[in-house]
Amino acid sequence: MADGLNIPGVSDKYKTNDLVKALMDVERVPLTREEEKVETFKNQQEAWRGMNQKMSTLRDSCKTLYSFENPFNNKLTSSSDEAAVTVDAGREAEYGSFKLEVIQPAATDRFLSADIDSDYNVKEGQYTFQVGEKTIDFKWKGGKLGDFVNALNKRGGETVKASLIGVSADRKSLLIESLKTGEENRLIFKNKALDFAKEIDMIGEAKSEKKTFAVSQDKLYTPEKKVEFSQAGIPEISRERVTSKGNEITVGPRGGYEIEIPSDEKSRKSGKIEFTFKEKDVKDITPKSGKTVAAEHQDFLDLPTPGMIEYEGITVYNNLSESTLPPPQETERENSASEGTPEPSAISSNRYFYIKDSKGNETLLSDRNIKGTKNGKATVNINMKDYPDAKYLVVRNENTGKELSMTSPVLYSDANVTGIQPKHAISTAQDATIKYEGITMTRASNDIDDVVPHITLHIHDKTDRPATIKIDPDTESAKDAIITFVGKYNQAIAEMNILSQNKPELISELDYLSSDEQDKMKERLGMFQGEMSLTSGKSQMQQIVSGTYKYDANSTITLLAQLGVSTNAGGNAGGGYRPSQMRGYLEVDEKKLDAALAENINQIKNIFGYDSDGDLIVDNGIGFKLDKQLSSWVQSGGIISSKTNSLESQIKSSNQKITRLQTQLDRKEAELKRKYAQMEGSLGSLESQQNSLQNFANQNQRK
Repeated sequence: MADGLNIPGVSDKYKTNDLVKALMDVERVPLTREEEKVETFKNQQEAWRGMNQKMSTLRDSCKTLYSFENPFNNKLTSSSDEAAVTVDAGREAEYGSFKLEVIQPAATDRFLSADIDSDYNVKEGQYTFQVGEKTIDFKWKGGKLGDFVNALNKRGGETVKASLIGVSADRKSLLIESLKTGEENRLIFKNKALDFAKEIDMIGEAKSEKKTFAVSQDKLYTPEKKVEFSQAGIPEISRERVTSKGNEITVGPRGGYEIEIPSDEKSRKSGKIEFTFKEKDVKDITPKSGKTVAAEHQDFLDLPTPGMIEYEGITVYNNLSESTLPPPQETERENSASEGTPEPSAISSNRYFYIKDSKGNETLLSDRNIKGTKNGKATVNINMKDYPDAKYLVVRNENTGKELSMTSPVLYSDANVTGIQPKHAISTAQDATIKYEGITMTRASNDIDDVVPHITLHIHDKTDRPATIKIDPDTESAKDAIITFVGKYNQAIAEMNILSQNKPELISELDYLSSDEQDKMKERLGMFQGEMSLTSGKSQMQQIVSGTYKYDANSTITLLAQLGVSTNAGGNAGGGYRPSQMRGYLEVDEKKLDAALAENINQIKNIFGYDSDGDLIVDNGIGFKLDKQLSSWVQSGGIISSKTNSLESQIKSSNQKITRLQTQLDRKEAELKRKYAQMEGSLGSLESQQNSLQNFANQNQRK
C-alpha cells in the first residue's frame, strides 16, 4: 500500500480528531461555566460553615459567662494548715473565713498480728467479719495463709482488707483493717474469725479497767455561780450541803459540787462515765408561809411517769418526759411586806448534771444521757466522745425542797465496751472531732459537708492551733473566661469583615495568622461583598457589647469598658486613627480588668447576665443578648442554615444541568466522530481507486 492502512477515527490521517475536539470545545463552554458555578457555590457554602463555626464558638463562650456554671461563682479555698485540713467549696458557698480546730481525725481499726510462720495454715470454718452494719461471712475449707488473705479480699470489697507483711525470710505478719472510718465502724471478729484472731495474737480479752471518781470532801469544789433560779434570801449553791459516804453522795437542797474527771487521756476521749441517782422530797428550806413554785405550777410540773415494757425477761424503760412549757417563774409570798424586799419563794428544777470543759464552758446533759429504772433511780451514761474536752463533772441541785442521792461516778475505758482489745493496733476506730468557731462536734468520716453550708471539709491530721479557712472568689478563672470571650468575639468580627469587604489589609492586620491561614482567607476575601445580613449582624453585635446594663439602682459597673474591655482599651498615646478601632475588635487592659474583678466580681457577673423582671430567669446582659443574637444565625433554620440550604439547592440544580449538558455533549461528540469517520472512509476509498488507476496507467506506458 502507498501510505499503509488507514483506520477511520484511529489513524487520524486527515486530523479529524483535532477537528472534532475543536468543535466540542466550543460546544463545552456552557458546561464549563456551570461547573465553575458549582465550585463557587461550594466555596460559599464552606465560607458560611466557617462563619457558623466562629459564631457557635462565640455563643458557647457567651453562655459560659451567664449560665449557672459561670466562672464568677467559682470559689478558691485555702487553709493555713493544709497538712491537717483542706476544703472544697461549692458554687453557692459564702465568701469569708472561719476558724477550725481538728482535735482528732477519723480513723479505722487496723489490727496487726504477731509474727506467723510463712507456711501457717488457716483452719477451716465459718469466718465472719463485721464493720458497722456490713458483714463479710464465708466458709473457708482450710488452707495456706496467703490463700485465705486472697479469699477475704475477694469478698471484702470496700469493707475489710487483709495484707501480709514480710517480717523476715520465713516469718510474716497479718494486717486486717476496716475500710470505713468512725467509731460505729469497729472491726468485729465472729465465729471462727474470732478464734483465728486470738490464735495469731491479733486480739485478746479486754482487761477490766474502770476508775471511780475520788469523792472525798477535799476533791469536791463548789461550782461556779451558773444557776437557772436565783433570788434574794435563797442560799447560793455550795459543796457544804454535799456529803459523801463510801460510794454514796448526798446533795442536799441548794447543794452542788464539781469534780475532776480522772486524767486517763484515752478514757477521757473514748470511754464513758456512769452513775445512778434518785430524787427525794425533803423539808423546804424556804419559810413555810411562802408559796412554792412547785405548788403554784403543779399542773405544769407533775408529768406522768414514763412507763416501761417487759418482754422475755428484758425490761425497757422510757425516757423521762420533757415539758416544752417555759420554766415556772418565781412568785412572791402571799403575805409579803408592802414595802422592802419580797420574801423568797421555793424553787423546783430537774437540771442536775453538766460537763465542764477546760475553758470553763458548761454543757447540760440531755435526756438521752439519762435512763429510768424500776426503783425510782435513774442511770446516767455519758459517752466521752461527745465531750472530747471534758475536764469536770458538775452536779448542781438548785431545788429548795429536794435531796439528790447518787452513786460515785465511774469512768470506764473504751475496752470495756467490746470485751476485747487489739494487741498490736496500728490505729483504732474513732470519729473525727473538730471544733468549729468554738463548737466541738464529731463525725464518722474525714470528709465533712454538713458543718458549713456548701463547704466540704477534708480532715487529714490534728491541728496544733486553730486553722484559718478562707473562701475567696476565683478571679483568675473569671478573667480567663472574659479574655476567651474577647478572643472569640474578635474572630467572629474578623470573619464577618473578610467575607463582606474586599480589602487585603483586613488580612494583613491579623498578625496572629499563619501564612497558610492567610492564603485561605484571601480565597474568602470579599466573597459576600454587599451581603447586608453580615453588615447588620456585625452592627448589632457591636451595639450589644458597647451597651449599658444597669441591673439595679445601686449598680456601679454597667459597661464593658469599665472592666478594661473596649475597642480602645490599650489607649492611643500618639493619637490618630487605628484600624482595629474601626474594624470593631475589642482590646483588654489586663491591669484594669484585674482590679475590677478583685473589687466587683458580683457586679461584673451581672452585666453578662441578670434577671430584669424578677422571675428568676436571666433575660438581659451582654452574654444573654449576644447568645440570643447569635442563635438567630447558627440555630437550625437560622440565617446561616438558610444560606447553605439555598446554595445546596443551587448546587443540585446546576449538577442536574451539568448532567444534561454532558449527555448532550457526549451525543454530539459521538455524532461528529461517526460522520468524520464516514468521510475518512470515503476519502480513503477514492484514494485507493486513484492509486489503482495510476498503477494501471503506469503499466500500459511500460508496454
